[in-house]
Amino acid sequence: MDGLIMDEQLLLSSLLWRTERLFADKKIITRLETGKYHEYTYGDFAKRVRKLASALEKAGIKPGDRVGTLAWNHYRHFELYYAIPSVEAVCHTINMRLFPEQQRYIVNHAEDVMLFLDADQVPNVEAMAADGIDTVRQYVVLCDADEMPETSLSPVMSYEEFIATGDDDFEFREFSERTAAAMCYTSATTGDPKGVLFTHRGIVLQTMLETSHDKLGLSENQVWLEVAPMFHCNGWNLPHACLMQGATLVFLGVHPTDIDYVQTIEDLKVTGINAAVTVGNMIRDFVVASDREWDLNSLETLWLGGSAPPRAVMDWFEQTYGTWVLQGYGHTESSPQICFNYLKTTLQDEDPERIWQLRLTGGLPFPLMKVRIVDDEGNELPWDGESMGNIHVRSPYTASGYYNDERTKDAIIDGWLNTGDIGAITPEGFVMLKDRQKDLIKSGGEWISSIDLENALMSHPKVREASVFAVPDEKWNERPVAAVVPVDSADAPGEDELREFLGKDFAKWWLPDRYLTVTEVPKTSVGKYDKKRLRGMVAEGGIDNVTATIGV
Repeated sequence: MDGLIMDEQLLLSSLLWRTERLFADKKIITRLETGKYHEYTYGDFAKRVRKLASALEKAGIKPGDRVGTLAWNHYRHFELYYAIPSVEAVCHTINMRLFPEQQRYIVNHAEDVMLFLDADQVPNVEAMAADGIDTVRQYVVLCDADEMPETSLSPVMSYEEFIATGDDDFEFREFSERTAAAMCYTSATTGDPKGVLFTHRGIVLQTMLETSHDKLGLSENQVWLEVAPMFHCNGWNLPHACLMQGATLVFLGVHPTDIDYVQTIEDLKVTGINAAVTVGNMIRDFVVASDREWDLNSLETLWLGGSAPPRAVMDWFEQTYGTWVLQGYGHTESSPQICFNYLKTTLQDEDPERIWQLRLTGGLPFPLMKVRIVDDEGNELPWDGESMGNIHVRSPYTASGYYNDERTKDAIIDGWLNTGDIGAITPEGFVMLKDRQKDLIKSGGEWISSIDLENALMSHPKVREASVFAVPDEKWNERPVAAVVPVDSADAPGEDELREFLGKDFAKWWLPDRYLTVTEVPKTSVGKYDKKRLRGMVAEGGIDNVTATIGV
């Protein structure tokens, strides 16, 4: 027997309906390259979204069409987040940091019919168009009419000219919540990028669940700085969450530098940030090296993702500004959250070192998310904190497959998504990420976790960043090597010092054979350590090629 409850669809427009009635006077603020700020209200935002949606329909956008964006974090990009899905089209955010050939592949594979792009992306898109992106019918540059750059793209117009073609009285329609709202391609460390289609239902569910997390505290009184790229998995859904709650939403705009992050926090009294771990490191390093004091005491919450934040960085923010640094574990295919870290009340009286160990894990499964650990034969492993295996997940916001991609058959196993990660789960439910399947080091038939070694190395006071990766070995098959970025190149820790430091906590056979001092650890397009590139340097010229290429 069915219940007697209205079958209201979970659509992005339902979030906006609430905001434009309850929080119409709250603000969206974007840093401009002039150093000033553009600001307007959620009420203004809603009016422009309606007009933009109307303009899209007049331009011939139909349900199911993919509309691409190549843009930084700013208010115009956020308008596209809502206008495109409101006409049943798909907002396809394209990673600006991918190689041009990957971007062209993505546009062609998604069959985008229109591209919205920032002015600095025009040369890149011109090159793509010359090589062939045949499904694109129109280009719109995200600027005012008098700021339009010269371009060979055609047909093309400015964003403000385009939005002016729309009607003010556009009404949001109701349709199936399972309609695709957004599209994002994985950064693909191997092979071509894979497309994930997010539904209205999945995005709304994740948005609601994010606002329920006590450590984030996403409420109307927050001033939230959205640093995670809007092209990466809907900005981790934080823009949607801020809109739903009426929190002041801040964007860094085009080409932010380290001082822009710090200046914006101080100017606007930012209370929360979501960003990659590298951003947390950058803010700390900039403040420490600065010749003036910065007032960042408003910053209550710093959510760092992409990899585990170093304990030293977490401790520095807490000791310096009282900022609580937390992390989660996720990936594009889960919209993106799988786990979020917080300390259960039953564990708050644990030994301080035990508490730190838990804070450095991926955290507890997100609401509605199921997680399991399985061995290579598909047997489910116990939650004992020791048994390592493949991490599988399923939820109402996890991808059931990749868009038009035969690799779906390898990713979905008995209704579960194979994340490609190796981990273990403690009896309390904390998921400990040990490695990517392709990055786990197998030495003499035994597994070594590069992540555990990296976290330990970055707790050394002289180490800013560290990446541990596998190199071939005739005797042991693979051995670990560490690439280390020192805090001060003039006082870099030596191999013996690092080996002794790690030897206190790890078996001797786990310890890296070499410790390479480098100027930077290569990063992927979403800020993760690019171990594929490090392994490639070794394959091209041996271990010494790494220091020859990026050494101090």
